[in-house]
Amino acid sequence: MSPDRAVLERAIERGEREGGSVEFKERLQRDVHLSDGRRESLAAQLRHRVLSGDGEATYVVGVTDEGGLAGIPPAQFSESMDVLSLLAEEAGAHIEDVQTWGVDPSNADSAANRSPPGDAGGEGGRGDGTHGGTRGDAVGQDATSGLVGVATIREGGILDVDDSHIVVGTAGHVDHGKSTLVGSLVTGQADDGDGGTRGYLDVQPHEVERGLSADLSYAVYGFDDDGPVRMDNPHRKSDRARIVEESDRLVSFVDTVGHEPWLRTTIRGLVGQKLDYGLLTVAADDGPTKTTREHLGVLLATELPTIVAITKADVVSEDRLREVEREIERMLREADRSPLRIDRHGVDAAVEEIGETVVPIVTTSAVRMEGVDVLDELFERLPKTAGADGEFRMYVDRTYNVTGVGAVASGTIMSGEVEAGDELLIGPMPDGGFREVEARSIEMHYHRVDHAEAGRIVGIALKGIPESEVERGMVLIPRESEPTAVREFEAEVMVLNHPTRIDDGYEPVVHLETVSEAAAFYPEGGTLLPGDKGRATVRFKFRPYLVEEGQRFVFREGQSKGVGTVTDVHPAE
Repeated sequence: MSPDRAVLERAIERGEREGGSVEFKERLQRDVHLSDGRRESLAAQLRHRVLSGDGEATYVVGVTDEGGLAGIPPAQFSESMDVLSLLAEEAGAHIEDVQTWGVDPSNADSAANRSPPGDAGGEGGRGDGTHGGTRGDAVGQDATSGLVGVATIREGGILDVDDSHIVVGTAGHVDHGKSTLVGSLVTGQADDGDGGTRGYLDVQPHEVERGLSADLSYAVYGFDDDGPVRMDNPHRKSDRARIVEESDRLVSFVDTVGHEPWLRTTIRGLVGQKLDYGLLTVAADDGPTKTTREHLGVLLATELPTIVAITKADVVSEDRLREVEREIERMLREADRSPLRIDRHGVDAAVEEIGETVVPIVTTSAVRMEGVDVLDELFERLPKTAGADGEFRMYVDRTYNVTGVGAVASGTIMSGEVEAGDELLIGPMPDGGFREVEARSIEMHYHRVDHAEAGRIVGIALKGIPESEVERGMVLIPRESEPTAVREFEAEVMVLNHPTRIDDGYEPVVHLETVSEAAAFYPEGGTLLPGDKGRATVRFKFRPYLVEEGQRFVFREGQSKGVGTVTDVHPAE
């Protein structure tokens, strides 16, 4: 018997008992269970179950009063979860987790001790930690299939977080210790010298096996009045939720990719997120590399306040450490930035001076936990830089299909705020149109929130669109907006590197917010040389996106790289 199915079996075996923490529900309906006083009665019942379970209750949905596996259609299961969420909120609790299994209602066994056919359960935690639940790849494929689910409900209302939340994007060459350093920061655990703490961030088995990150990963820790609030077990999504719940200030990391073949993914992580700060790592045994300089160029081109962390200080001599420090200072000055050594000038100076022209430098060792306290103090004190003004806007970075919930779009909120139940638009679709959807629920680092603001990395469950139609680069905005899809725009560009010259029709990949799309460039005057600044018309090759004046972007093709700012847009034809 799989451990996931054992969760369902144990809940049914425990059964409904007076004074117990388990409740069976075949289905919950808005028009039935939230009207005529039933809402208050059912909320009181839920509160009783939570108290009976010392702060935790289990609701089994899709079963009869006797525990028989009835199964209900996905749409009804989704409605039941919405109603259960409202009842939990009324009772001062929240849904912590949902696991689901598929059954065929026509063959559903009414005996409580039999296993549900078509078992497709399995906990659905993902690398970005944005939306809990269960991914049912095999559930709901047949028109006759229904769902049975186990919802874990915990005491405490849906979390409402404040503005003390900064988002940090990491960058640096492969094997320069980005993920290892972040792993030690969020856990407070020293590395074993073989990158053991980096395993807390990697989300794909082949990444762990090879020791290389191939996609963006996420981590979080926080601070309260007593100092850092760190993770006990980062692999357990409830631990991430605990950090969010207990902390007065949160620090989220978007950990990017150091290997050259995945530079496109790194650019997406640095350009497509609403970051407050950049953390560039340079290994003391290797020093600044070509990739280091490329990543620094992207950080500075996006005007992101940046900290340089020298890693692996434990594996080199003092003389080598001083040599690498001088190389980094020289690299920063060549980029018209002033280095600020924290060991000389202190954390106060770093907090006051960090910005467009000053880059603090800190020496670290994840093995000896050297410099971790300095970074802690920095991240606890640094102000949030990403503003929350304007209407809600979130560019989609990843999409998921969660059984019983539906399409989930995750990304970083670029501006404004969103609440569960908000009516939104998503798009543009390939034809330039926008689709009406509803924000069914919102999660941040595996914790349900009732609303979220600019800078938060969240997952939003969407009602009104299948996951197959949601794509990276689309945007979520309020329904009352009047968006216009853009196929072509004007821009001020600067060529950072190119082997020859850029002529009309040059086709790099443009990275703008979470958009990564091939585009044709038409420079004003017909040509741009390396180091040139000028104007150009840029046209997406395959489809339109939502683009606005003032947005910054990076373009890349082979060894050619550049940055730009949108100055005017042309509506899609």
